[in-house]
Amino acid sequence: MGKIIAFANQKGGVGKTTTCINVATYMALMGKKVLLVDVDPQGNATSAVGINKTKELKTIYDLIGGESAYDEVIQPTIVENLYIIPSTVDLAGAEVELIQIPQREKVIKRILDEIKDAYDFILIDCPPSLALITVNALTAADSLIVPIQCEFFALEGLTQLMNTVRLIKYHLNPNLDIEGVVMTMKDKRYNLTNQVSNEIIKFFNKKVYLTTIPRNIRLAEAPSHGLPVALYDANSKGAEAYLSLAEEILKRNKTPYNKISKLRKIKFKGGNVEENGEQ
Repeated sequence: MGKIIAFANQKGGVGKTTTCINVATYMALMGKKVLLVDVDPQGNATSAVGINKTKELKTIYDLIGGESAYDEVIQPTIVENLYIIPSTVDLAGAEVELIQIPQREKVIKRILDEIKDAYDFILIDCPPSLALITVNALTAADSLIVPIQCEFFALEGLTQLMNTVRLIKYHLNPNLDIEGVVMTMKDKRYNLTNQVSNEIIKFFNKKVYLTTIPRNIRLAEAPSHGLPVALYDANSKGAEAYLSLAEEILKRNKTPYNKISKLRKIKFKGGNVEENGEQ
């Protein structure tokens, strides 16, 4: 049975989508069958794995409305073993439409329960809000990963997120747990960054991953090419960090995985790239 992990933080610009797509990519490259579920109307995760958002594209919105079957919506990506349920701006209308549906908080749960046995991991990229779509994702998830930017304002709203998690645990999903917290956009040169990091560790304790994600231009450039960083620049510091994070997540889940061999060629649609890692 696949484990469903939601990536959520109501604050935008914290590296949530970047973290979700790159962890999904490295899990797939390490031999796991992974489904990436984009429930953000911006559809950034969809674009970042090479899916062309055309009018004909079937999305999570079509599954919510019951207008399309799973095999019409689930798309293979440019990464072997990685599949996606895409999203487009059409999903923005789902917030209003869900209100009319019985047990509206459990619509995405019902969708994913039908297919979770077919995957090792299902990773959900949530929108930067705590509205009904995010509540749906957290109700469907087994656990939650919280990306937090290492800046002061990122700490604001953390209490609100934790309160939302507690309410969902109490009313909708008693099994929801904090999988972990990952610190993103970290620049060790600044004292404020280190101070914020210490506050995050105090708040979440052992839930904080040892791996931190540095500020890295390659991470920002990769989505504009429709590529995860592993396929864009596998030797960059950002790619190395996400490889380490994916390994840490799998180790915490006591899940065996294939080590990524150093400089082994990754085949994908459109060419070959080199990947970085340890033998």
